[in-house]
Amino acid sequence: MPDFATPPPLDRHGPARVIAMCNQKGGVGKTTTTINLGAALAEYGRRVLLVDFDPQGALSVGLGIPTHQLDITIYNLLVERGHDVKDVIQPTRVTNLDVLPANIDLSAAEVQLVGEVAREQILSRVLRPVMDDYDIILIDCQPSLGLLTVNALTAAHGVIVPLECEFFAMRGVALLIETIDKITDRLNPALTLDGILATMYDGRTLHSKEVVRSVVDHFQDRVFHTVISRTIKFPDATLAAEPITSYASTHSGAEAYRQLARELISRGGAP
Repeated sequence: MPDFATPPPLDRHGPARVIAMCNQKGGVGKTTTTINLGAALAEYGRRVLLVDFDPQGALSVGLGIPTHQLDITIYNLLVERGHDVKDVIQPTRVTNLDVLPANIDLSAAEVQLVGEVAREQILSRVLRPVMDDYDIILIDCQPSLGLLTVNALTAAHGVIVPLECEFFAMRGVALLIETIDKITDRLNPALTLDGILATMYDGRTLHSKEVVRSVVDHFQDRVFHTVISRTIKFPDATLAAEPITSYASTHSGAEAYRQLARELISRGGAP
């Protein structure tokens, strides 16, 4: 494992680099990674905005935002004019970490945006006013390759693909890479694959080890050195509505996400 040095503090903030957390398969650790990578980057003095772009609203709930009580969410920013994104952003209990919340209303956006002009670029327009306020914006995508995910990839500079260490999870990655290539070709030439992140790794099983070996054989240096192991502490932290970096600061899972943050910065994926 390479040694990723603790990043120096930033002397100024913004403009943000936008990263989409994307995989059309559900349950691979997208939301967990968005919350905990964001919190780890915030620990290193980066100003981070997390965008909940999944109608399930798991990211918002996982940070203690009462989504059922919100009158205005990212859904309203997408489909209505006259709202200020800065009024919708919610602070979290973690210093330097804010969230743009979502709830079930967002499920209607995909249908409503179909007839819009430049419908793939609506999220880019929503985020534009706050780009200079943050260093990193992480978008937690829904498990599909629909219009919302296309919006996220069009707004992003980079993509991180969390990949469960299980053979069925690998099958969809080729389709996802193909989608990323199409969006790079047609909508967002600046989009890059920041890396594939192995999640839910169980070092006790040969299966997990073989999946990681196969992923590295296929994607080589596009795979992060950092591997996220399976642990009960992640759901425990979600129930407590806080990142693992504060819920169980010394746990190996918290250190893994700090290491991922350092690796992302060292790769140039974050300032």
